[in-house]
Amino acid sequence: MEVQGHDGIQKLLAAEQEAQRVVSEARKQKGERLRTAKAEAERDIASFRADCEAEFQKKISAGGDSSSAQFSDMLKSTDGDVAKVKKDTSSLKGKVTEALVAAVLDVKLATQGQ
Repeated sequence: MEVQGHDGIQKLLAAEQEAQRVVSEARKQKGERLRTAKAEAERDIASFRADCEAEFQKKISAGGDSSSAQFSDMLKSTDGDVAKVKKDTSSLKGKVTEALVAAVLDVKLATQGQ
């Protein structure tokens, strides 16, 4: 009788260790996904910034002798585009965070078949 109880305790301890390993692995994967997402977002931002800068320089060089009013309109347009991107980024930030949290918290544990 005592041997069966000891085996049961050992199985429980083994299951607990396995659960801790699974949770630890999930946390590690979450951190990796966050780092990857951040790096990808930074690359996208850098690409967008370079595109905007190139377009801006193109508009400046095409204008040549443009008046200050045209230049002011171009700056307003660019500022509007930047504000839109910031707004879109901040609105998507919550959704991305929720998706990452949901993915991390929705860990499916596999039990040993008997």
